[in-house]
Amino acid sequence: MSEQIKSIVEQLNKEPFKKNFNLITFDSLEPMQLLQVLNDVLAEIDPKQSIDIREEMPDQTAKRMFGLLGMMKYKPPGNNTDTSSFRQGLVTGSKPVIHPILYWLLQRTNELKKRAYLARFLMKLEVPGEFLQDDVVADTYHQYGELVEGFKTLHKECEHLRSSGFSTAEIRRDISAMEEEKDQLVKRVERLKKRVETVSNNQRMLELARQLRVEKERELSLAQQKQEQKNQLFLAEQRLQRSQLQLKDLRQAAADAKPESLMKRLEEEIKFNTYMGTDKLPKELESKTNAVQYLQKVVLEPAMGHAELGELEDKIREINITINQLIEKRMMRNDPMDDKLSLFRQQASIIARKKEAKAEELQEAREEMASMDKVLTEKSSRVRDLDGNEVVQGDEVKRLINKLRGKNVVFKKKRQVLADLKREYGILQRTEEILKQRHETMQQQLQSLEVKQGISGYSDTQEELERVSAIKSELDEMKGRTLDDMSEMVKKLNSVIAEKKSALAPVIKELRPLRQNCQELTQEYEEKKAQYDSCAAGLESNRSKLEQEVRGLREENAQEESRYHLINCMKQVIEMQMQRASDEMKAYVSSDPQERRKAVREQYTRNILEQENLGKKLREKQKAVRESHGPNMKQMTMWRDLQQLMECKKQCYLKAQNQVSIGQVIQEGGEDRLVL
Repeated sequence: MSEQIKSIVEQLNKEPFKKNFNLITFDSLEPMQLLQVLNDVLAEIDPKQSIDIREEMPDQTAKRMFGLLGMMKYKPPGNNTDTSSFRQGLVTGSKPVIHPILYWLLQRTNELKKRAYLARFLMKLEVPGEFLQDDVVADTYHQYGELVEGFKTLHKECEHLRSSGFSTAEIRRDISAMEEEKDQLVKRVERLKKRVETVSNNQRMLELARQLRVEKERELSLAQQKQEQKNQLFLAEQRLQRSQLQLKDLRQAAADAKPESLMKRLEEEIKFNTYMGTDKLPKELESKTNAVQYLQKVVLEPAMGHAELGELEDKIREINITINQLIEKRMMRNDPMDDKLSLFRQQASIIARKKEAKAEELQEAREEMASMDKVLTEKSSRVRDLDGNEVVQGDEVKRLINKLRGKNVVFKKKRQVLADLKREYGILQRTEEILKQRHETMQQQLQSLEVKQGISGYSDTQEELERVSAIKSELDEMKGRTLDDMSEMVKKLNSVIAEKKSALAPVIKELRPLRQNCQELTQEYEEKKAQYDSCAAGLESNRSKLEQEVRGLREENAQEESRYHLINCMKQVIEMQMQRASDEMKAYVSSDPQERRKAVREQYTRNILEQENLGKKLREKQKAVRESHGPNMKQMTMWRDLQQLMECKKQCYLKAQNQVSIGQVIQEGGEDRLVL
């Protein structure tokens, strides 16, 4: 209970209550004050409950609080038979009744605020049946029910939007941006209308533009329909492929299988399906139904606190202990016959579990096979889209393997031919190298002969002349071809220019009046632009004046707001002072000595008495100090003179010692020392 009161005091001292309680003051509250605290907490949850209970009858207060607590699904601690005592305790402001209510309310403030808000709209009015016989009342009540359902849907959407991450500030910014864009578009449309009004046949041109926009929208819709038709065609092709694959598998199975094997397979499938339909799936359905019912019960129950959870955990622990004890007793009482039966039961349960495990494995294998078939169809469709060919299967694969074997034989033959060609190529390379070496030796011999004959360089010059003559002949041929090409190109260009001139002649004739019209429109545009600039300058000056006025009004508004907040703060301070004064007056007038002791006046009176006693003691001490001041000063001077006298005697003694020791030999530490 102390932890409960401590938690209540901590919550009441926080926002928005700020009660400034401690454990002693909260525990010493009177029943009426405790009911007022409970009413303040209820008013925070539901603003309609903000009432001073001193101005309300006790019966009305109890009825109002009962109704609100029942709406919030509060369950008093203890048995259901204590309802009358709970009501009596709530009316009288009993602490054992009020404290649990405060603890429960303060732990769930936000949740209860939402529940109180929804209850205002979702709690239907009870209309007697005889009144519903009237058509008007029945229609009105039906509309009322529809509005309640509509509120439910709207509230769900609102909660979904709040939880989706969208904030009102972002939505407002988006709305303001959209409004600005709308204003800009309206202004642009108005400018375009003014510009179009000067053009002849503007209505016809607008109609044509409207028709163009409609046709474009129609084109977009047709493109979307085309894409949808393509998607549907693709899906139909996939279904067709799956059907073809299934048909092929069935044909292969029918071709390879015998009637006995087909019957055996069908019997196995029937057994498996009957087991799934009569044994496994009903059990799973029953377990799921029980789980859903349990969850619904949990949802319908009110939210539980830590104390209630602890009680439930203790009950569960006790029940588990009793179950274990009963199992031990049963094991001790079992006879041998029951042991044999339990052995058979264990074996039957093990077999049943194995059966269920195998059924689950078979179901998973079937699901995996179906998923693999789906992946196979997707891959085949993707390959067909990329390559344009379908994925080969069955007999086609065998045919392709045979074809690849034939190509492998051809490949081996071609590879042998290629190896022969490579060997021949190596022989030819070696022959070329030998011929090059012979050519070099012949060139060297020829050069030596030319040197002997005195015509060195003759062969090189002859080769160079032959090469130059060959290049010259090639260049002459290229020049001839280039001249022919250039003449043909000139003829083609002349013909193209003539065709373009003949084609452009009517366009040029149409362009001349258009140029004149363009000049007129340009001149008119310049005039309109000058008018627009002058008008824009005037509007800009007006806008600057309005902006200055708005700025001044905003500053004035800010000053008034600050003044308002200052006055409001001063008002709150004065109210707090008045509240303190009223509390002080109540405490001072109260007949309870504990309350009177808390009053500020009493505290200040006690402080004044303590200070007066302290001052009286200090004055007595001062008097004693004054009386003993003269003798103490004489004694102090006497001690100072005695100190000087002793110091003088010490100096005289030291001088006498120094005179006696002059001229003597002093032995210290085994050494002789002469004092002069």
